[in-house]
Amino acid sequence: MPRCRMEPVRTCVACRMRAPRAALLRVAVIDSELVPDERAVMPGRGAWVHPTPECIGIALTRRAFVRALRVPGPLDTQTFEKWLSSYGNQVNGSK
Repeated sequence: MPRCRMEPVRTCVACRMRAPRAALLRVAVIDSELVPDERAVMPGRGAWVHPTPECIGIALTRRAFVRALRVPGPLDTQTFEKWLSSYGNQVNGSK
């Protein structure tokens, strides 16, 4: 009898919905800077979020990344926000 392989499931830190790991974006912290981990291979604690402006906006507003990543103090989100704007352009097909 063939075995079914279960796909890993993670929870979005913004909307708290469970989704397959492939549908979420992993975010990590490097030197108090929030960075996207597209390949999900960076060391350390990571937080998962839907790669949509709504979920990312909620997570930033509610400081969900700070709590999920267990870092003291605020995070620098400039790099993450730059990546997000370029990611949105890639998804929409504009350059």
